[in-house]
Order: sequence, then structure tokens, then C-alpha cells
Amino acid sequence: MRENYFFKKEKEAGALKRLAIVLAAGQGKRMKSKLYKVLHPVCGKPMVGHVLNAVQEAGCERSIVVVGHGAEAVKSYLGSSAEYVLQEQQLGTGHAVKQAGPLLAGEEGVTLVICGDTPLVTAETLEALFDLHHRKGAAATVLTAKMEQPHGYGRVIRGANGTVERIVEQKDCSPEEAAVQEINTGTYCFDNAKLFAALEKVTNKNAQQEYYLTDVIGILVQANEIVEGYAVTDVRESIGVNDRVALAEAEAVMRERIVRGHMLNGVTVIDPASTYIGAEVTIGADTVLYPGTVLSGKTAIGEDCVLGPAAEIEDSVIQDGAKVKQSVLSRAEVGRETTVGPFAYLRPGTKLGAHVKIGDFVEIKNATLDDGSKVSHLSYVGDAKVGKNVNIGCGAITVNYDGYNKSITEIEDDAFVGSNVNLIAPVKVGKGAYVVAGSTITQSVPENDLAIARTRQENKPGYAEKIRARAKAKKQRQQES
Repeated sequence: MRENYFFKKEKEAGALKRLAIVLAAGQGKRMKSKLYKVLHPVCGKPMVGHVLNAVQEAGCERSIVVVGHGAEAVKSYLGSSAEYVLQEQQLGTGHAVKQAGPLLAGEEGVTLVICGDTPLVTAETLEALFDLHHRKGAAATVLTAKMEQPHGYGRVIRGANGTVERIVEQKDCSPEEAAVQEINTGTYCFDNAKLFAALEKVTNKNAQQEYYLTDVIGILVQANEIVEGYAVTDVRESIGVNDRVALAEAEAVMRERIVRGHMLNGVTVIDPASTYIGAEVTIGADTVLYPGTVLSGKTAIGEDCVLGPAAEIEDSVIQDGAKVKQSVLSRAEVGRETTVGPFAYLRPGTKLGAHVKIGDFVEIKNATLDDGSKVSHLSYVGDAKVGKNVNIGCGAITVNYDGYNKSITEIEDDAFVGSNVNLIAPVKVGKGAYVVAGSTITQSVPENDLAIARTRQENKPGYAEKIRARAKAKKQRQQES
């Protein structure tokens, strides 16, 4: 976890610890989905994962996630990275925060309350929110945003001295209040003790009969406590995802942010608009991404690689200097200076050494190919162990499946497998062995042996005309009948 300057100074001064409550109990009916809202991915990572990462990077020592709908699914995804409390009935944001009372009410510290459907908020913004809260000695600090078209959002009304006086929902705004462009994002910092004391005073005497967290702000103001507001510099961070439209908007912003970050770190992206990079992908300097490249999952790309055009790589490792062109890779490993494609398919369990060549229309599955080996075109290698400097010819196949079991093919160093060879597993081709093109190999080939497994050719003079005449007559009889 990184530690910012202000957080370091606060700890040196003996400041209270930072805590966090992440609200993730809502079902998200407007998503119209079987998947619970906070688990919808943005750039390949569930929204609540983005939020929790930002919270923890901002220095929060404890993170309490309030779960409700889909509780087990959320807990399964986040695992031990957070603590959990259950909101069995969704009775408002104030009620949700109150569920964390048994875990946090006795703590001394500053508590961040944030929604699990705000994936664009950054750790830097949260750090700035904490900093303002600390410097002003506030009881609460609201994260705000300024919008040109704020319709539908609660307005933040400030007093003459700039502190927050109240938050007014759209339906309750006077004409003057409706003209205010500063809105409440739904993220707050609170003095922890004052937060839970104020929650005891919140009622559900409103149209929705819910307990609103915004009422805490009014309670604190009435008690002459200081309530501050910090306006986020990039209003897009305030996007809360409630439907698929907002999900797409968040995806676009996150994708732009991710691609920009990689470019600033030394990656060349030829066309950012047509390049997709997932949130957990790492890329080394001087790598070049061509249009149509899709990198997802926990993919790790080394330095000086060339990927694309149209390369789709998921949960894979690509080492320095490798090239992947117009190919699909899933849970594969590609060694240093290795080339893949065009139109290759590397399936899970593929491990390629250095200086390997995988050419066009080649499929590799659960197979290891050591340094310098080549499978140049139109071949399938599955469930195999291939040594160094092996050449596998065009159309060669490891026949690994008998309908019930999958078996291993072994090809040792410096062996040569000719074109259109079938290797019927389990079988072993020894070091330096040579398998003649067109052979079907059912027995192991010893080291440096030559294997031929095909019938002797026989030519029958003029017989082709007889075959054609016979086929023509058969077709004519079918037409007449």
C-alpha cells in the first residue's frame, strides 16, 4: 500500500487512523441483470474492486463492506481484503452505515463512507478529501462535484464562510437552490464518533420511509460542528453506475485513463481508441500495441514487445521482445523473443520458451515448447512436451484424445517431424529423430532413428478414367430415378 505525504504527516503527528465503510448492499434493479450491481466489471474488474483498491491506497486501515443482495458473491470476490456486515433490509444509506456500528462505533478515527458503484474515484482524490478534513478540523467533509447540468443530484449549499450548511435533494430545491451547480457525490469523511452519535438521531420520517445519511450533515450543522466540502477536480470521478448506460460511460473513462497511464509509462499505443487494456494488466516500456489489441485479466507484458494488430490476450505472460500478431492467447506463457501468429490460438497451459516460432493457423493446448522450436503452420499440438530446436512440419498433429482419455506426446531436442504427420499419443520421439512426412506414428521413435509409417505408393495406368465413368453412371442413374 502506498503512503501519500499528508497521510505520512498525519501519522507522524499521532493523527487518528483512517477507516472506511463501502456501501455495497443494493441489488441494482435498473441494471436489469442477474449479476449484482457492484460486481459488474469496468475494464475487467468489478466496480467494488476498483473502489476498495482506491480506499486502501488512500491509507484506510480497516475497510468494512456493507453487503445485502448478493452478499455471498461479493464476499467471495473480495475475500479477506475487507470485513463485512449485512444489511438484511435496504432501509437507506444511513441505515446501511449504521450496520457497521458493532465493528466501528468504538473506534477513534476518521471514517470514509463511499458507495461501491463509484469505480472512477481515485486514491488521490480520497487523499485530498482526508487532508482537507484534517486541516479544517471538520466533523464531516463532503466530496462534491461541479456540474453544468446538475439536474437530479442533491445540491450542496454553502454558507458565507464556505462551509457546508446543508444538502438539498432535487425535489426539495427552491429555484435559487436548483441553480446551484455543486452536487453531492455520495462520498464523505466523518469523525467516527460523531458519525455514529448522529446516526442515532436520524429518523425515517420522509416520503421513502428510509434513513438517509445526508441527514447526518444537517444534524452536525445544527450542533455547530464544522462541515466542509471538497470539490473533485475531474467531475467524471463522481459517476455512480446505476444502469448499463452509466456502466458504458464509466468503462470509456476508465479505459482512457488506463491507456493514458501506460503511454506515460513508455508504452506506444498506435490507436488508443481501438485498444483495450484491462485494469490489472501490466506492460513494460517500449512495447508497441497496434490497433485492435485486447489485453485482459492479469496479463503481464514485458518490454520491447510488439502486439497486434488484432491480438487478443487474456491472463497470459508475454516476455521481453516477443511478438504476437492477429492471434488469440488464453492463460498462456510466451518466452523471450518468441513470435506468435498470424492467426494462432494458444490455449490454457501453453508454455513457449525463448526464440520459439508459432506460425499461422497453429493451435497449442496444454503443451510446453522449449527454446528455438518451431511450429510454422497449420498444426495442432496438444498435451505435449516438446524439447529444444524441434521442427514440427505443416499439418502435423498430436493425436491426444481417444474419446475417453488424453495422453501425452513427447518430442525431444533436435527432432524433426515432417508435414502431415500424426503422432498417436502416448508416444515419444527421441532426441534427433526424424519422422518422415505423411507418417502415422503409433510407437515411440528412438534417438536419431528415422521413422516411416506410410504404405508404398501404387500407380494404376488409365484407372482414373474408369473411376470417372463409374461416378458419372451412378449420378445419371440417380437423376433418372
